[in-house]
Amino acid sequence: MARTLVIGGTLFIGRALVEQLLARGDDVVIMHRGAGTPYGTRVGEIRCDRNDAAAVRAALDGSRFDVVYDNVFDWARGTTPEQVCAAALATAAGLHRYVFTSSVAVYPSGGPHGEDDALVPADFPNAYGALKAESERALFALSRTQGLGVSTLRPAFIYGPHNAFERESFFWDRLIAGRPVLVPGDGMATMQFVHAADVARAAIRASEMDAAVGRAYNLANFPPITQLDFIELLARAAGRRATLVHVPRERLLQLGGGLMQPPYYFGAYLDVPPITASADRVRAELGLELTPLDAGLRETFAWYQQQVRPAADFTWDDRVLASIG
Repeated sequence: MARTLVIGGTLFIGRALVEQLLARGDDVVIMHRGAGTPYGTRVGEIRCDRNDAAAVRAALDGSRFDVVYDNVFDWARGTTPEQVCAAALATAAGLHRYVFTSSVAVYPSGGPHGEDDALVPADFPNAYGALKAESERALFALSRTQGLGVSTLRPAFIYGPHNAFERESFFWDRLIAGRPVLVPGDGMATMQFVHAADVARAAIRASEMDAAVGRAYNLANFPPITQLDFIELLARAAGRRATLVHVPRERLLQLGGGLMQPPYYFGAYLDVPPITASADRVRAELGLELTPLDAGLRETFAWYQQQVRPAADFTWDDRVLASIG
């Protein structure tokens, strides 16, 4: 039984991870800013803002863990490599592995990228990708200079139950209501996905295998799929037929459509320059086969149907449809 610290752990990726850790009998402690967890007395709890390096050091002083899983990124403020390293150094004594959840956003657009490809620079316009890349560089430097056992994960778009982003649910809200789905341009932009449970499985395997020290792992269904194919898979999972309305991307943006804030025109962040990643290494080194996207979406739709969701607001969609007459 391992004693594990999960930074984050009550929401999406962290929730999938904690459930798997508890199922295998780990002694789990969660560090987060909230109060209370979905797991009751089955986990320990440290309340702390991971972006406050001094508070992290104080909160973890004297603690000992076998594995730390670092899943948190502060979307409002960003999370810097200094803040990531503060947690790594605070838990370094006796630590077997530090598993950091990064992103395929560490690569420039294009690909397919392997894990040894160059990462984006610190001044890259996408701050999320730049901070994740810099955090990886800083952690791997600690691995080289101080012997810290570091592994990093680079997931593509993550989907699955408890997804807090308006992604799968964005489309299912429209499909279930018999509403058209707005498609940016020709809908041929490509995307890759990975199930949250697969991210958790990869994290646990990376924590166990000596070969994973100093290694990064892409996590992405391959080959990538187009936006049109993604909508079709979502429609099949819901047993619905999709009605598509193609709108020039420039028009959607002109009318106020957003990528990371409402009103979304194609879910949260699902219309960005494609980054394609190869997942050969995770299969070869960790022995992990990723969940097929169609099967994962069917499972996620079953969860979606059980949720009590506020009524979706299609006001902006109607404005767009009226504008193209």
